[in-house]
Amino acid sequence: MSLTFTVNHRPDPVDETRRAEILANPGFGTYFTDHMAVITWTKGQGWHDANVVPYGPIQLMPSAAVLHYGQEIFEGMKAYRHDDGSVWTFRPERNAERFVRSARRLALPELPVEDFVASLKALVEVDQAWVPSAEGEEASLYLRPFMYASEAFLGVRPAHEITYCVIASPAGAYFSGGLKPVTLWLTEEYSRAGAGGTGAAKCGGNYAASLAAQLEGEANGCDQVVFLDSSTHTYIEELGGMNVFFITKDGRIVTPELTGSILEGVTRDSILQLATEMGLKPEERRVPIQEWKGGVASGEIEEIFACGTAAVITPIGELRWAGGSVPSTAGESGGPVTNAIRERLLDIQYGRVEDTHGWLTRLV
Repeated sequence: MSLTFTVNHRPDPVDETRRAEILANPGFGTYFTDHMAVITWTKGQGWHDANVVPYGPIQLMPSAAVLHYGQEIFEGMKAYRHDDGSVWTFRPERNAERFVRSARRLALPELPVEDFVASLKALVEVDQAWVPSAEGEEASLYLRPFMYASEAFLGVRPAHEITYCVIASPAGAYFSGGLKPVTLWLTEEYSRAGAGGTGAAKCGGNYAASLAAQLEGEANGCDQVVFLDSSTHTYIEELGGMNVFFITKDGRIVTPELTGSILEGVTRDSILQLATEMGLKPEERRVPIQEWKGGVASGEIEEIFACGTAAVITPIGELRWAGGSVPSTAGESGGPVTNAIRERLLDIQYGRVEDTHGWLTRLV
């Protein structure tokens, strides 16, 4: 039986004038809506107490298990306002299914797909005024579902009390002023994940493990980091939070296969489907870093891009490492194939073309 959400309205919501100021220049992950959705799970009772409550501080005991053992997961997705004023999200069932897989890997309770989607609808219904206008360039409402071990207990075992939340944050265009290729650092010291680890789960520990490499990249003038496999340091895996694609001169679109240490991106899967429809031949396989280096030099690789929820598709420029570099193939704003796929994906998300895949779910 699906959960029913009780709404407890915030007594002092952000006034309309201030909200309009925020939506005019929201940035990313800086401002948050008036409410959040919350569900509790306890051993024996399961999921219960589904509520939409005022956004605010979460009360945790110092002994809360998440603070000591990192038992938590999260998701990221967006709500888009269409020209008729309705609000939609993109493939939420896929995020919900990945949330289940992440929960299983972190020994957390599995939230049913229908309750995951219902939590999005419940929150956006209350805070729909925070969804930016369709007139804004790539503006959206970013949705962040997450789950954590809230039990006050010091002991290495799965927690007996879990809290699930959804918060929302208005987001402007990731690239203000147009697409800009990112410069990447190839780390040869750090690995993002290993065989049998949590690489395929969307958990905070994976992102924390990427930050030292991110600092290394920034020290070398780079925007992001490329990680290789942990066992041979030969094969490309992903960026700290994005999947990687290569466009070849003979019409292939190549991306590292899912080995268990790579996050299975919803955007990644969508791109593979759209690229096939656009006449490209998809290849999911292990990609040696030498193929990147040699392919750009020979002209076999014509475009390279990364993808994820926040930026959708990001053109990749120069690749650097200690003692060498590979030049950019992206020009000033990405290659023609990269931009065509990106535009096609955005057109579906914002309702500018027919959704022939059934990828959109109406929230309001």
